[in-house]
Amino acid sequence: MEDGFADNSVRNATDQFVEAIKESEIYKEYHIQKEKIKRHPELFERVGEFRQRNYELQTSARGDDLLEKLDAFEREYEEFRANPLVDDFLRAELAFCRMMQRVNVRITAGLDFE
Repeated sequence: MEDGFADNSVRNATDQFVEAIKESEIYKEYHIQKEKIKRHPELFERVGEFRQRNYELQTSARGDDLLEKLDAFEREYEEFRANPLVDDFLRAELAFCRMMQRVNVRITAGLDFE
């Protein structure tokens, strides 16, 4: 049980599920865009900073303050987001994240897990 699976059928189904995700168009596009932007390390580093600041902003600001801070954040990164490499990667990443969120919701709902 070194990988945390007590049941081989769950391990096998999980492996098949991971392969199905890898074969999805959403994952393939994300992987393509990730490889493209990683060829530009300085740009990829800035994307990481952008994502970190975005996360921090969305988890710390509240109410009207959030809207103001989001507007300022969007203005600050407007030119950066206009770069096609950045925009394509962030769009592909968002699509992949949304797919994974839907998967998690469906699994949790199907298991009656609260």
